[in-house]
Amino acid sequence: MNLDELRTILIFEIQERREEGCRVADDEQALLQMISSAKEERALLEIWNVLSRIYPQDLAREEEPNQLEDIRRRSERSSAREKSQLSDVEISDKIHGGWLGRCIGCMLGKPVEGWTKEKIERYLMIAGSYPLSDFIPEVIPHPAGFDFDRGYYETGLRGRITHALRDDDIDYTVLNLMILERHGADFRTEDVGREWLDKLPYNRVYTAERAAYRNLINGIQPPDTATYLNPYREWIGAQIRADIWGYVCPGDPNQASDFAYRDSVLSHVKNGIYGEMFFSSLISAAFVQSDIERMIRSALSEIPRSSRLHRAIVDVMGWYRETQDWKELWSRVSEKYGHYHPVHTINNAAMIVLSLLVGEGEFEKSITTAVMCGMDTDCNGATLGSIIGVLKGASSIPAKWSSPLNDVLDSAIPEIGRASISKLAERTARLARSISRRVHT
Repeated sequence: MNLDELRTILIFEIQERREEGCRVADDEQALLQMISSAKEERALLEIWNVLSRIYPQDLAREEEPNQLEDIRRRSERSSAREKSQLSDVEISDKIHGGWLGRCIGCMLGKPVEGWTKEKIERYLMIAGSYPLSDFIPEVIPHPAGFDFDRGYYETGLRGRITHALRDDDIDYTVLNLMILERHGADFRTEDVGREWLDKLPYNRVYTAERAAYRNLINGIQPPDTATYLNPYREWIGAQIRADIWGYVCPGDPNQASDFAYRDSVLSHVKNGIYGEMFFSSLISAAFVQSDIERMIRSALSEIPRSSRLHRAIVDVMGWYRETQDWKELWSRVSEKYGHYHPVHTINNAAMIVLSLLVGEGEFEKSITTAVMCGMDTDCNGATLGSIIGVLKGASSIPAKWSSPLNDVLDSAIPEIGRASISKLAERTARLARSISRRVHT
């Protein structure tokens, strides 16, 4: 690791500690100056060691535990499993809907990833496409200040899409399917780590996943892979890996969150873990429930009541009862949770829940709201598309959204490469049946 990369890690670590509720230093600017002026790795690592010994002042560590038994103790989890009355055909359609919705939502948000709500709104107004009701359009000539990656002009904008482009939001869904196929329901965190090293190119993993990957290479074992030189440990990376665990556990949020926990602790802690547990459970609940708020409450029961993520989602649900205007809800979320990094779990999860509630089960309204909220738009669009895709099934997704993908996605995983979305869904449905027999007999 070069010195510039290590400096970046330390700068983000200061932000992470602050977001956790730590008093980082009396003079943060002096600390940043120390980081900037350090000439040796040893000096920078000593700063890391100092930061790693600072703990939250106003939030006891046990309120946001990392151990599964402690998470369970602080949650409202019910052991009851809601038996599915769905046929195999209906479950398969919902799983296909989840895969398809995830790919669509990712493609919708990909061109404007990292843009603010205001920037997205300005661009769409210029394009005559506000509010959003289709894939992101191209404006010719390209307006100043609205730069897309060159590849998006060719294959990622409305009218140019021919398939789902490669994205880490989809790579992990594919890889987690392969992990279950190889290791079954008893897979361990260590199995996940080995599969990452075997199947994921290092330059196709980012933030917390890259830190964990680097730690694995250096011989560090889970759960320490999630904490050493990893300031991104509560960011959104684990949350985007949640979907497959929900797909293979229809109506069984408990099992879905157990799977998600084993995956998440490789790279994340606290709210980073809870984000993956929450959304895997929410997707599982979407198979058997039709009431959005009930789905959310079911998923909330899997994470600690005392956690910041739990409180954020409860806040959004309360605000929604007062107003259904998504812009007003966005303002309230931003006012209370906007201090988090734009790729943090908590603020992005809140925006997903906001969009899920406002969308009222409508596919288009849900995913477009999620993307118009800004921040991590491809991740949030993908997660929203996955949830509504499962809720409604592939057969209910409008053709204007599904047809441009031509049932094809690209993956960075060499064994997969270019694949059929429907074939991946079929593999997932087979796993769901086998896991259900394995876990519940």
